[in-house]
Amino acid sequence: MIAQPEAFVATAAAGDLASRLLEAGGVALVVAMLLVLLVSRSVTRPLTQLGSAAEDIAAGNYSRRVDIDGQDELGMLGSAFTRMAEAVERAREVQRDFLANVSHELKTPLTSLIGFSQALVDGSLLSETERTRAAAIVHEESERVLRMAQELLDLARVEAGTISMHITSVDLGGQLEQELEMIRPRAGARRLSLKLNVPDDIPPVAADPERLHQVLDNLLDNAVKYAPEGSTVNATARLSGGSVETVMANPAGVHRPDPDRMFDRFYRADPSRSAAAGGVGLGLSISRELVAAMKGRLWADFDDSGNLRVHLMLPASRDGKVRTEPAAPAAVA
Repeated sequence: MIAQPEAFVATAAAGDLASRLLEAGGVALVVAMLLVLLVSRSVTRPLTQLGSAAEDIAAGNYSRRVDIDGQDELGMLGSAFTRMAEAVERAREVQRDFLANVSHELKTPLTSLIGFSQALVDGSLLSETERTRAAAIVHEESERVLRMAQELLDLARVEAGTISMHITSVDLGGQLEQELEMIRPRAGARRLSLKLNVPDDIPPVAADPERLHQVLDNLLDNAVKYAPEGSTVNATARLSGGSVETVMANPAGVHRPDPDRMFDRFYRADPSRSAAAGGVGLGLSISRELVAAMKGRLWADFDDSGNLRVHLMLPASRDGKVRTEPAAPAAVA
């Protein structure tokens, strides 16, 4: 047996080792490429799904959802996308209902305006009494459309955050007394009693005087419209921490409102009431937004006796002083 030189043996061993290393490296490279492919697909597939869903929503398919589960970042992104899509769909439904309600509310007064104005123009109303009545209806319906337009404008401004607020110290008791005085004729026509109770130690509130007047007028007008004839509307104020809470309470009447829906747009406890008799249904919704803009809260509930209570919470004025003149209880028979 011929012994091979040591150098030859070493060279052969090195070549064999290099060959094995190359083979192992090739296998490792293939495995790495497969892993990269799998990982990239696990990342790109959800991203592709998100991109496709976003395009569908942009095209108007608001019911489009994604199926991306997991506790990692992609799973969290998928959940966030689903919540966003649901919010967009709800907003779209609200917008659609809002436009439908506006169209419905405008249709009646505009129909009256067209009909009676046409009758005045073509001379079909022969007597002076008929012409006077038609002119009065045209005037009333025009004012109704104008009020609705103003309410819609107020609602759009306050929801967009563009409505101007001039917060100052307001004597709530004095403001309530003025509001009750202004609503007295409407309350008297329905034989309603109005009672006010504002303790002497109630401080002023931080509010916009004009917007507070708008809110209180809406709340009292709603109470006077829907309280049973001959009943009592109570307005009281009390301290609640660093805020002042005003509570307006009255019997709910036959058509009990839903406290959770009272402040929704176009909501009416009695759907049979016309807009002319019961309002458009935007006043309370606007009031809630105005109160929120003044850093307050507005909500409703029922007491144990079944009386409807509307709660208005506003921050007490920091630089205000306690009322020096007692608020005499106001009563209207």
